[in-house]
Amino acid sequence: MTQNVTITFSEPGSADPGHSISVAVGTSILDAAADAGFDIEATCGRRGRCRSCRVKVLAGDIPPATVQDTIQLGHDAVTERFRLACQTLAIADCIVMAAPPKTESGHQILTTGDRTGLTESKLDCGVEKYWIQAEAPMDENEQTSDLEKSMAGLPEALHSTPSLDILRRLPEVLRKGTEGLTLTAFREQIVDIESGNTTDQKFGMAFDIGTTSIVGSLVDLNSGEPLASVGGINPQATYGGDLMSRIAYAQFDVKKLSTLRGRILAAINEFIEEACRKADVSPSHIYKVVVAGNTCMHHMFLGIDTSYLGLAPYAPVSRQSIVLPARDIPLKQVPNAHICLLPIIAGFVGADTIAAILATAIYDSDEPRVLVDIGTNGEMVMGSKGRFLACSAPAGPALEGGQILHGMRAALGAIEGVKIDEDVHCQVIGDTPAIGICGSGLIDAAAKMLDAGVLEPTGRYRKKGMEELPEAIHRRFVDVADGRGFVLLPADETGKGDDIVITQMDIRQLQLAKAAIYSGILMLQEIMGVADKDIAELLVAGGFGNYVNMESAVRIRLLPPLPLDRFTYVGNAAHVGAELALLSETERLRAEKIAANIEHVALATRAEFQTLFVDACNFANAETMTYSAAGE
Repeated sequence: MTQNVTITFSEPGSADPGHSISVAVGTSILDAAADAGFDIEATCGRRGRCRSCRVKVLAGDIPPATVQDTIQLGHDAVTERFRLACQTLAIADCIVMAAPPKTESGHQILTTGDRTGLTESKLDCGVEKYWIQAEAPMDENEQTSDLEKSMAGLPEALHSTPSLDILRRLPEVLRKGTEGLTLTAFREQIVDIESGNTTDQKFGMAFDIGTTSIVGSLVDLNSGEPLASVGGINPQATYGGDLMSRIAYAQFDVKKLSTLRGRILAAINEFIEEACRKADVSPSHIYKVVVAGNTCMHHMFLGIDTSYLGLAPYAPVSRQSIVLPARDIPLKQVPNAHICLLPIIAGFVGADTIAAILATAIYDSDEPRVLVDIGTNGEMVMGSKGRFLACSAPAGPALEGGQILHGMRAALGAIEGVKIDEDVHCQVIGDTPAIGICGSGLIDAAAKMLDAGVLEPTGRYRKKGMEELPEAIHRRFVDVADGRGFVLLPADETGKGDDIVITQMDIRQLQLAKAAIYSGILMLQEIMGVADKDIAELLVAGGFGNYVNMESAVRIRLLPPLPLDRFTYVGNAAHVGAELALLSETERLRAEKIAANIEHVALATRAEFQTLFVDACNFANAETMTYSAAGE
């Protein structure tokens, strides 16, 4: 007989007794939290390689700390009963508190981009409304029907049989009042029928579902005017900060796939409700929803098994664009809408890349251009009119603060910029006491530490010639659990009571992440024979890219060494591309042609890629790498 124990999850500073759940002995605290509806993030995908799921056991027996507990948290913390929730198994009744308190707020989620293309594009959204004055059948000798009376005088293309729901509603609507009725069609299929003239009520929504965040907008389909923006953290983050972690979590497990899908659908439904509330719009008047996202998010949104996305050859189930009634998803907030999903290029180059290409119009460029979407999974596109290549590289969550000792998202209290002269000066989001460092801050810090001689080009912290450094800089070197560290802010200047340190392991994580992006670009350049000087423009997309100091990104070799005036921020291009497809069926169909003609480069199958990647891990090119005499 299986023995059960009770785990109670307590919110810090709350008088609420918390969430309690009975689980079998041997269940991980993280799994118990998920079953109890208590969110504890597991950025590394439950592998014990980060600190995001740390908890403190306030009462009850717990097993001894695992090796991973000690590595990630340190001896002092495990002695004080801190543990990694993913590594700790329940052995008795206990009370657990997520630690530290969830203090990340005010996340910098980029909801906009360059909307120039939207204002210039033709409004042909595919949704049409017809106000008609129809009378119900009155003469028993007239061989007709309610439907025939309603459709009289409308375009012949609309005369297909409407849905059963429309037929059920038709008798009452036709006989209600004297102001006529409005028929709404999407792609010449009737999707709604209502009393009165509602032709001015025609709306749509566009969503970009990213690994880290979800962004959406409500748009007036008559004018193209944006009415409301919504967005937030992707709630799937609880199950892993990167795509492979989530794929592994749900692999060959329908129930877990359903859990991840439910998180997305619940979030989208809530965002729709929020947007309609902001704009005072009825959800029943939303008739078209365009969704862009990477392949994994695309499949999970539809409830398609992602198991084989995580196994070579990483093939998606379908690459074609998809159009479905909202009820088939289901998105209950928009009963009359059709959901349009943009096409996919490959297993890890998804519809969000297609949307970004659409938004930037680089498909029509006469000169070689590069589009880079920097995120948990980096996508790179290169080419000019006639030929385009695309590839992806798993940068992991480090560039967004994941798997970094004091890492956090770009939220209030995050260090986002660093300056080093005779000492260290930090710029913090919201001008509040710092509680961590986000990805843009990590990049800036690494670049400034290189310039100051704190870091060597290989990524190692300096050990020799320390006397050459200013005294204030010298004092900032400390020993940490995984080696050396550099203190950006001492405990008495932070908002968390601990030093904010960048460890040697943090630098290694940054090197792996930035090398994935940079070597991907180099691979495309090599295949196309495009030198740095021949790149007319490098467009940086994504919410993360918008906040990066380009000079620092070039300094650490995250991006190629181009003149700064050749870099262009394009914001959340994936979301703008989704809006384009929302407002124009011409653009949505163009996306299909782009996807059909773009060439995908599988980096892992290229023998030369490994060499490029290893070199890209350094902060200087291997051929030109120099060391100070003291650092050799």
